[in-house]
Amino acid sequence: MGFRGFGSACFQLQRGSLSPGIQMMVVASAWILKKHFDGFPKTSDFELKKIELPDLKDGELLLESVFLSVDPYMRPYSRRYMKEGDIMIGTQVARIVESKNPAFAVGTFVVGHTGWRTHFISDGKDLQLLPSNWPESLPKSLALGTVGMPGLTAYFGLLEVCKMKPGETVLVNAAAGAVGSVVGQLAKIGGCKVVGCAGSDDKVAYLKKIGFDEAFNYRTVKSLDEALSKASPDGYDCFFDNVGGEFASVAINQMKKYGRIAVCGAISQYNDSVPQKGPYVQIPMIFKELQMEGFIVSRWSNRREEGLQALLKWVVEGKVKCHEQVTEGFENMPMAFMGMLKGENLGKAVVKV
Repeated sequence: MGFRGFGSACFQLQRGSLSPGIQMMVVASAWILKKHFDGFPKTSDFELKKIELPDLKDGELLLESVFLSVDPYMRPYSRRYMKEGDIMIGTQVARIVESKNPAFAVGTFVVGHTGWRTHFISDGKDLQLLPSNWPESLPKSLALGTVGMPGLTAYFGLLEVCKMKPGETVLVNAAAGAVGSVVGQLAKIGGCKVVGCAGSDDKVAYLKKIGFDEAFNYRTVKSLDEALSKASPDGYDCFFDNVGGEFASVAINQMKKYGRIAVCGAISQYNDSVPQKGPYVQIPMIFKELQMEGFIVSRWSNRREEGLQALLKWVVEGKVKCHEQVTEGFENMPMAFMGMLKGENLGKAVVKV
């Protein structure tokens, strides 16, 4: 993977405390998946460990995490790809604090995919530099959100899966989240009418503030079907689905003929102990001749730079606005993760170390 000590975990180090030729023992902190989640995650499912990191070898780097991401995908991926005792999966913006690799200078910020830990050693192969034209005034945490994986998910999901066109109507659920809020703004840039739904009145107000044409609180409407119909009486050309479950089964009947559905997430089902029944999509798909496609953003990894540059440009120009829910303290990673799964975040949820 390009990282050493992955099964290890955490360390505290004063920046600039390493002098040339002086080795200092580094103890990293890491959150471990102690027990696979059964239903909604619990604090007892996690364990905080401290691990000694080895001295650097030639070609290696020592990095400290500055911001860490918590994302919905971590819930289903943990069961699919992790063993109990592994470091929780995740991404961080990290700063290089020591380098024996001439390609990486001390002080450089990178994006790493090394899980929930404060420090790690890398050979640099799997690190991604922030775009060279990243403005100093722009928070580097946005590399975990709008100008990072969630933003790229919105960008490629709309362009390549939904294939949105100017004048069309786009529906997005979980619209105040890290992906959904970008989806709506990119659809507006693309000349579309945008309808979003979220789980609180404050989130609905935020959606209208950032340019959504219609927005509603799905928790308080009497009928989801009626709310969708009222927001766009003619139906929807594109549906960017982050939620799945009941919402998707209702929304599919509101699609226009030849509509396109991008299945990005299913957060309504991630914590179910017993699988939900349905929906049964065949009849509306046949008679409306719909296209429904699931996707994972890594499909377009060869176009990552294209997407990041487009998103960065729109953010700098003020065409895409960003909101972050920042939790202070590495010790609060599980709390931030569980809060995100409950929908407590507005925009991107990150943890500041």
